[in-house]
Amino acid sequence: MAKKKPHTKVRPLTASDLQQVVKIDTRITGHPRPGFFEKRLAAAITEPENFIYIGCEVDGSLKGHLLARLQEGEYGVSTSVAVMDAIGVDPDCMKEGIGRVMMEAFETILRHKQVPEFQTQTEWNNLPLIRFLSAYGFKLAPRQVLEREVSYMDTQMRTDPVKADLTAAGEKNYSDPSNDDAAALARDRITCRSLTAADVSALTRIDRKVTGQDHLKFYQRKVQEVVNESGIRVSLAAEQNGQVIGFIMARVDFGEFGRTEPVAVLDSIAVDPGYRHSQVGSAMLSQLLANLTSLRLEKIRTEVDADHFDVLNFLTKNGFKNSQRLAFSYQIKQERS
Repeated sequence: MAKKKPHTKVRPLTASDLQQVVKIDTRITGHPRPGFFEKRLAAAITEPENFIYIGCEVDGSLKGHLLARLQEGEYGVSTSVAVMDAIGVDPDCMKEGIGRVMMEAFETILRHKQVPEFQTQTEWNNLPLIRFLSAYGFKLAPRQVLEREVSYMDTQMRTDPVKADLTAAGEKNYSDPSNDDAAALARDRITCRSLTAADVSALTRIDRKVTGQDHLKFYQRKVQEVVNESGIRVSLAAEQNGQVIGFIMARVDFGEFGRTEPVAVLDSIAVDPGYRHSQVGSAMLSQLLANLTSLRLEKIRTEVDADHFDVLNFLTKNGFKNSQRLAFSYQIKQERS
């Protein structure tokens, strides 16, 4: 007698799926990450227009999940991209096509939303996931994943970044400049304070000078995430004579892209072009690293487009090196009308 084919159904994830999602992920990674998934699902419920979370049922039981978020305004571009934070399939159901079913459903949603690309990351030696991404059609992205140790740094640098936008996030306030050491660093000459909701217009102004584009909605949402939806808040604004002349946005991530260890993620850094060679970027980065030492994190990571040469130069001079992670992207073919 032929074996009955299981019934597969793709549907949106809900809060009631949290326990099963964590269970599947724990079986895959060997480390439970309830905080990561709880935070992500809560954000999706609050802002459904900015997230796509789907699950796959087999005969009525959840056996797979895919979590992604939509971004617009990152990397200085105005088009939307989707970033896939997590994908997982119950190990008992491997090679049954569940991952592909979820990816196809995900791609259909993005095509309907007219999102042209989705992106993800993984460790270079995560061969099962790399094979899966390759088979689906992902390519290595023209972006570099960089990292450095979280420690105090020598800030006597010669250049400042114009822009380096990456992902959005949430963040307890570790942005207190009183964490300084005794050395005469750039941050001692430039005021770095905690970012607030009132800074949206200043951030938009600086970004407009840099990119020539208006990303007001993007920064409104991003600052809201930093200020209101934060778990650990570490983002900063640099001031001179009461005017914001630069900003740096960072977060503490507890599981994005399959990571099981907490890590600081540098999302964006920008300096008013009029202050580009005044060590504003160095001051902000130095203060950020000083604050992050309070959290006892080992690494800070970021992701930069390969053609953002000024940003790459700034980061490498400040101790960032290539990570052991790879960035992938997938271009979505839009249906012809």
